[in-house]
Amino acid sequence: MDRNASAHWEGGIKDGQGTVSSESGVLDARPYNFSQRFEDAKGTNPEELIGAAHASCFSMALSLVLGEAGFTADAIDTQAKVTIQECDGGFEIPSIHLDVTASVPGADDAAFQQAAEGAKEGCPVSKLFNAKITLSATLKNA
Repeated sequence: MDRNASAHWEGGIKDGQGTVSSESGVLDARPYNFSQRFEDAKGTNPEELIGAAHASCFSMALSLVLGEAGFTADAIDTQAKVTIQECDGGFEIPSIHLDVTASVPGADDAAFQQAAEGAKEGCPVSKLFNAKITLSATLKNA
């Protein structure tokens, strides 16, 4: 199964601009540029999209791993913090931190931590990155 996305860029790195689109149409010629990526301008950028992909993939993977352990989550909320930094005359993404909070009836913290680590390791997007991926997992049961 393949999924497709495309990007178009015009101009130089600092004064140019581009658009990004996805096969589903969720992203349809969505603009991006240098200031949206490396400064504080509003708009999307590749790191934001990577974070969205990782957070959503991890949440689904955690649901799978919990289900295999006999649990069903009421809610799984994941945030991904993608760090980009300058190095050797270029840029790299050295780390991504996943922060997940979930409500999982019947699960104790040990089972939840084990499931979260398993999901981090098994998530297809996690396997894609050559970056250090860290995780904070909070179980919010009443």
